[in-house]
Amino acid sequence: MIVAREALPKLTDRLPLGSQGLQVSPACLGITIDPAVVPAAFEAGINFFFITADMHWPVYRDTRLGLQQLLRDKPSARDDIVVAVVAYVTQPEFVWVPFEEVLMEVPELKRIDITIAGGCYGYEIGRRIPMFEAHRTRKHVGVRAIGASFHDREAARAEIERASLDLAYVRYNPPHPKAREQLFQRVPSRADGRRTLIFNFKSTEGYLDKAQLTKLGVSDSFWEPHITDYYRFAFTEPNVDGVLCALPHAQAVRELSDALARGPLDDDDHQYLIDLGDLAMGRAKLDP
Repeated sequence: MIVAREALPKLTDRLPLGSQGLQVSPACLGITIDPAVVPAAFEAGINFFFITADMHWPVYRDTRLGLQQLLRDKPSARDDIVVAVVAYVTQPEFVWVPFEEVLMEVPELKRIDITIAGGCYGYEIGRRIPMFEAHRTRKHVGVRAIGASFHDREAARAEIERASLDLAYVRYNPPHPKAREQLFQRVPSRADGRRTLIFNFKSTEGYLDKAQLTKLGVSDSFWEPHITDYYRFAFTEPNVDGVLCALPHAQAVRELSDALARGPLDDDDHQYLIDLGDLAMGRAKLDP
């Protein structure tokens, strides 16, 4: 049975991931535009980091530099952090070398803890997952767990139910809320034995700043959500174990921590963000 959340997780919380002793924070830091965010996130309790081996390589530059900075200044931190690396290549024979190249570029990592199959769909995942299972079995580049990011909810549900993966990244946000009914409410809770951790990505898609709200006709008398409230939206769903977050500056780490301390959204605020998502996507308009 899925039980509603009374509180949201803390950055210092740890979730068991896989069967080889990994423990990860519920916030996983991905893209940043300031390398200093990585050490700041670590000091605040985030121990889980996500970078790419191929597609989007340039936009993860500052995350890579931040990991190098953290590990040069504090080499002992390597045993305290968990690093996931994603590759989007779909040919099975090409899912080995990209991860080796990451270690060439960032030798301070020494190993990769989790390899991720990126952008998975049901029609092709069957030929990719066995290669990632081989990563885990052979401990390729030091791998102790495997995962996938999904653009196909049915494929995500099938793999979560099959328990083939240690980690699944899925998209759920106010403009795209259907994962709640199509995925989260159809898989067991961790308390009921779900093995695969579910992390959300693109949580802040659809965020509107004050100028955008005004342009769409939203009155100043209405709630103006902070971007971190979109992470609260994702975490309010009980079957979301964690979020992949993009934090542009060190202050954003504190803002995320403070937002989680405010707890889950109530039903009205949850629906309000969905309504704003419809406005953002052009699916709804306010009456003049």
